[in-house]
Amino acid sequence: MMKFSVLSGFALALAGFAEGGAASPSLHYQTGRIPVLRGQATLDTGTSLRFLDAAGARQVIVDLWGNPPESAEDVQGLIVPVGLDPGTEQGWAIVLTESADGHVSDDDAASLNYVQLMKDMQAGTEENNSARKDAGYEPVHLIGWAETPHYDPAAHKIFWAKELAFGEGGAASDHTLNYAVRVLGRDNVMELNAVASMGQLPQVKRDMQAVLGQVTFNAGHRYEDYRAGTDRTAAYGVAGLLGVVAAKKVGLLAGGLLLLKKGWVLLLAALGGLGRFFKRREA
Repeated sequence: MMKFSVLSGFALALAGFAEGGAASPSLHYQTGRIPVLRGQATLDTGTSLRFLDAAGARQVIVDLWGNPPESAEDVQGLIVPVGLDPGTEQGWAIVLTESADGHVSDDDAASLNYVQLMKDMQAGTEENNSARKDAGYEPVHLIGWAETPHYDPAAHKIFWAKELAFGEGGAASDHTLNYAVRVLGRDNVMELNAVASMGQLPQVKRDMQAVLGQVTFNAGHRYEDYRAGTDRTAAYGVAGLLGVVAAKKVGLLAGGLLLLKKGWVLLLAALGGLGRFFKRREA
């Protein structure tokens, strides 16, 4: 798949430590109308969300959650619901990034075969597990779609969810949910990833809809502002947003795989590219 992903409120839980664990470090939250994606979009936190800039996001992702430094390289911010501590098991947080490869055409959206795409991604994931094991890391299994991809042509947004299992022999109740939204802009894509347990799927879906109303591309940067023949275009369509495109902005290890510990951010190859999967770390 591609880079990391974006924004807000639905992205529940890249949560770290259990309740009663280490207290979160001093974090400097922002509220109100906040420019994001280099000023091309605006987040309105309202009364329900708070925003951390790139430095604050790195503090949470690396220092609090224990991820390696490279996992925060492209993160532009973190959104945390009011009243929740990102250092607790129930804490929510949303990693904000973008894909800036150019205008993504949605011409292929209606013709995608999501059943075959999942089979191909599963095969690619399993093929790369041997490399993960050789490097001393646990395997990851792509169980299937937790929600089949759906493209909204009016809003230029695509939604999907994947069910993942880390390690061997884990109970279905321990499976991880990755719920993703991509919002197409004039020459970039806003990426939103929710990470939670499978049991939180209804909550993630509900919260995502609310958050999507709080972040918008500004005039001049919306999908409909694209100028054919003038603006840069991406080398892929909507299919690429689902995990087919190779990552470009991360340090790659072990033949194209960034291999990280259980419960941390993971990237693994899919269809010759990289599929980014996140797992919520349990206490």
